[in-house]
Amino acid sequence: MVRFVLPLIIVVAASSNASIMRANDGDARKVTETIDKVNRHWQHAHPEPGTAFWHNAVYHTGNMEAWRLTGDTAYYEYSMRWAEHNLWMGARGTDQTVWKYSYGETDDYVLFGDWQVCFQTYADLYSVEPAPVKIARARKVMEYEMSTQRNDYWWWADGLYMVMPVMTKLYNITGNKLYLDKLYEYWAYADSLMFDKEARLYYRDARYVYPKHKTSSGKKDFWARGDGWVMAAFAKVLQDLPEDNIHRNIYINRYKQMASAVADCQQPEGYWTRSMLDPDFAPGAETSGTAFFTYALMWGVNNGLLDGKVYIPVIRKAWTYLTEKALQPDGTVGYVQPIGDRAVPGQVIDAASTADFGVGAFLLAACEVAKYCKSK
Repeated sequence: MVRFVLPLIIVVAASSNASIMRANDGDARKVTETIDKVNRHWQHAHPEPGTAFWHNAVYHTGNMEAWRLTGDTAYYEYSMRWAEHNLWMGARGTDQTVWKYSYGETDDYVLFGDWQVCFQTYADLYSVEPAPVKIARARKVMEYEMSTQRNDYWWWADGLYMVMPVMTKLYNITGNKLYLDKLYEYWAYADSLMFDKEARLYYRDARYVYPKHKTSSGKKDFWARGDGWVMAAFAKVLQDLPEDNIHRNIYINRYKQMASAVADCQQPEGYWTRSMLDPDFAPGAETSGTAFFTYALMWGVNNGLLDGKVYIPVIRKAWTYLTEKALQPDGTVGYVQPIGDRAVPGQVIDAASTADFGVGAFLLAACEVAKYCKSK
C-alpha cells in the first residue's frame, strides 16, 4: 500500500507551508501507480458504458482528473465512449413543460441535478476537443433552468457537487455571466436550507435538520458523504471561479468553516463515520465521504487556502486509511456505503462494498495527493 511521506517532514517543519513539504518524485510516482491500479481495475471490470445518471457520472469526474494527471489516453477514451453512448445528454425528455427537479430517475427529471452532473465531464471533454454537440444539451438544459424564476433547484447536499461545478465550467466556455449569478442564487438557497452555523456542516436535506431529526442518542446527524459532496463542490468551484468574482470570498469562508469542522471530527483511524458527530450511531469506516474530504482538504492545501501545518496531519491519516484499509490488493476500493441518503445503523459495510462513485472520489483524492507530492 502507498503512503506519502509526511510524518518526518512535519516534525522538522518551520512556520510556512512550503517548509512542511519537500519535493518527492518517488512518492508522486507511488501515488500515480495507485491511481493506475484502481482505475485500470475498475475499467477492466466495467468495460461497457453506463448511464448518465449521477453514480456513473461521478466516477467520470474522477476519471477525468486521473487523465489530466497521468495523460493516460485509455482514461480519456473511456469517458469519451461513455459520453457518446449517452448522446452527450442527461435525462432525455424533450417537453420542457413536464421537466421536473424533485427526485426521479426517468427522462422527465431533466432539471434534477443527479441528471446534470454528467455535464461536468461533457464540458471537460469539450475543453480538450471543442465540438458544439458536446455541450449543446448541457447549455439547453441549464439555460432553460436559469430562465425560470425558481431558485430551489439544489434542495439536497449532493446536488451541490452535481451542479455547482457545471455552472463554473459552462461560464468558462461561454462567458455567460448568468451562470455565475445563478450559481450564487441557487447556492444561497441551499445554504439557507441546510447549513448549521453552530456545527459548520450541512444537513443532507431539510428532512434531517435538527431537532426535527436526531440520532438515536439525540445528537445532530450530519451524513459524511453528504458533507463530502459539499466540500468537494467548493473545491471544484473555487478551482474554476474567476479570482475577481464578487462571491468568491463567501464561498471560501464557508469552505474554510467546513474544513475546520471536518478536521475536528475525524476518527483516530483516519476515516469519518457516516454520522459525523455521533460515531456510535453507525460506527465503522466509510470510504466515499472520507475520500471526498481528503480531496477537498488536499486541494485547499495545494492551492494555498488551508494551512498545511494544521491539515496535513489530517490528510495523512485519511490517506493512510484510504490506501491501507479501503484499497484492496486487487485494486478494489472497499468500505463504500451503498447508495442512500443518511447514516443507517446496522448497515454492513466491508472490504467488498464498492461503487462507481466511491472509486471516483478515491481518484479525486489521489490526484490531489499526487500533485502535492510533485509540487514541493
